[in-house]
Amino acid sequence: MMKALGTGAYYTGKYRNLFEQFGYHNEEIEKRVKDTWDKLFEGDDDTRIYYEAGENMGYLLDTGNLDVRTEGMSYGMMMAVQMGRKDIFDRIWSWTMSYMYMENGENAGYFAWSCEIDGTKRSNGPAPDGEEYFALALFFASHRWGDGLAPFDYSVQARNLLHACVHKGENNDGFPMWEPSNHLIKFIPNCDFSDPSYHLPHFYDLFALWANPEDREFWGKAAEASRSYLQLSCHQATGLAPEYAYYDGTPNNERGYGHFFSDSYRVAANIGLDTEWFGVDEWQREEANRIQAFFADISPSDYRRYTIAGEPFEEKSLHPVGLLATNAMASLASADGPNAKVMVDLLWQTPLRTGERRYYDNCLYLFAMLALSGNFRIWMPN
Repeated sequence: MMKALGTGAYYTGKYRNLFEQFGYHNEEIEKRVKDTWDKLFEGDDDTRIYYEAGENMGYLLDTGNLDVRTEGMSYGMMMAVQMGRKDIFDRIWSWTMSYMYMENGENAGYFAWSCEIDGTKRSNGPAPDGEEYFALALFFASHRWGDGLAPFDYSVQARNLLHACVHKGENNDGFPMWEPSNHLIKFIPNCDFSDPSYHLPHFYDLFALWANPEDREFWGKAAEASRSYLQLSCHQATGLAPEYAYYDGTPNNERGYGHFFSDSYRVAANIGLDTEWFGVDEWQREEANRIQAFFADISPSDYRRYTIAGEPFEEKSLHPVGLLATNAMASLASADGPNAKVMVDLLWQTPLRTGERRYYDNCLYLFAMLALSGNFRIWMPN
């Protein structure tokens, strides 16, 4: 459980508008957030990532891979609940439950991580970063709008999902998404390593309040374990994290994912939001400063794959807009840091990405816009 009183919005009820703090006007901030949402969910074909399907469903398209992923669907639900768009939230959740939910086999109770746009499953395996976003988005929806009839009994769905994440495998029926021995999230259920960007201790602190009573102690321990794990997996000088890492924090490079690349970008965003919501880990300030210092003198046009020690590869970043967005979101962990305003200004001056690779970049972009404007909020029960 949360053991120390923090400085974040959970305790104070106040959300910082870092854009305003850095000199931008409220009217232009509100317009920018709305315009970003509008372009991604209602914009033209070169910008939008959300599409309606039938009378009551919708999906977010990974425009680079032309599939629908639990990552994007859960992100879309979190965006919709933060923006107050129950109609969009319910459409995405309906598509997810209709096509991605698995009722049989060792992954029953989880969601297939990738589907065709017609709903055909590309894989029968789940990806835990989708499940954790689904669960918190559903709790927020329950608190903001109230529960309805299944599958719109949001809090019931969230608790059932978290129960599966913790207890799968106890009856030889599959694998849990969190390693029981150390409370760390796995990259996939049937593996023995993690992904630092999956670690969302600020989500787990809330699961410790709202999950099934018998699981709340587990989630409190998961939050504590994840904050410790991030300190192990992020490089002490550069702040960079690998995409995959073993449970001791060392990079897992067995398949070439032991370096700083696309997944890793989310670590900066996650520590920013954890500080904004809870503010219980002083290390996150130092980590934000390290990451921002590393990128301070690198142009986004020259972002690359890096070792976590900071050595560049020839390979350019696939998602430079996403990277600069997460670096800006890290400013929430160190608003008075030497590069905090520079990173926020860079995001403000950068438009949404258009074209084939826009999906991942622009998801991270909208999250940063919400967080830096004080609109990525904890929705508490009424």
